Amino acid sequence: MSFRSTSSGHSLHAAALRAAWRCRGDRGEEMGSVRWAFLCGSWTPSRADWLLAARCIQREEKDRIGQFVFAKDAKSAMAGRLLLRRFVCEKMGIPWSDIRLERSPRGKPYLAAPLKVSSDSGPEPPAWSFNLSHQGDYAVLAAERGKQVGVDIMKTTMPGSSSVPEFFRIMTRQFTAYEWSVIQSAGSEHQQLATFYRHWALKESFIKAIGTGLGFNLQRVEFHLPSDPLTYGQPLSQTRMHLDEEEEEDWIFEESLLDADHHVAVALGPADKPASAPLRPSLPPATTFTLLSFSDLIASASPLTEEDSAYWDSFKMKAEVPQRQRDTHTSK
Repeated sequence: MSFRSTSSGHSLHAAALRAAWRCRGDRGEEMGSVRWAFLCGSWTPSRADWLLAARCIQREEKDRIGQFVFAKDAKSAMAGRLLLRRFVCEKMGIPWSDIRLERSPRGKPYLAAPLKVSSDSGPEPPAWSFNLSHQGDYAVLAAERGKQVGVDIMKTTMPGSSSVPEFFRIMTRQFTAYEWSVIQSAGSEHQQLATFYRHWALKESFIKAIGTGLGFNLQRVEFHLPSDPLTYGQPLSQTRMHLDEEEEEDWIFEESLLDADHHVAVALGPADKPASAPLRPSLPPATTFTLLSFSDLIASASPLTEEDSAYWDSFKMKAEVPQRQRDTHTSK
């Protein structure tokens, strides 16, 4: 079944998802938790939308996005920048035109020289931490007050050039023997892949939260999944992590299914304070992701640069995805 696109470039299916997600996600934002998602896969921006988006991000980011070979990657990167700027503007209270985002040596975005907003209403609230991920059909942002945060999204896909057993053999060193036993006993090959990517997203969310990057031995962390199945619209926070064979009490992992194929993990760790209390006793229920439209992304935006019509011409010349991915999709 196909759906006619809306004016913003999303299908009616995406509009229905947004309506279902929004009321659940708003409660978390009131508590200092933000979970936003944008469906890049069905976003077919108009000329006006793409040029407006390009005007609302920093010039160096616009140039970087313009260098992507494929439209899918350019759209995901653009959505990520708009998600970050919307968060900083709406939740941190910094005017869009004053936001300056920079990248760490490892490529992680951060807010440069954040503005200090004076307040006479009492002690300053805990600082926000935020993180971004995009893979498959979505870009996602997770943010939290007073905690370290890392987010990772993975789409369950069949290996392109090898069988599932061969793929698992290649990835052997990324998981512990216990994790492999869970993955390989999950059922069908598709269920095994889904469990594999679930574990992978959990590990990546932790790595992103602590900012270690390449060089961290992923077998140092071992995840123990809850017995309850992970289902769409019902995020879980019962997953436990063992670090160097010791269970970590002060880390929480939220897991969500955005749809049947996209799994998101959010890692929440203690802030960098020696006297930080463990998170688990007082942690509220896991926050559901809110699906945003393109109109939502730019609701608070202010253009930063002049319109560049050649930017649209360049974008329209890009293939959506590599030929191999198109062939794989067609053959299914």
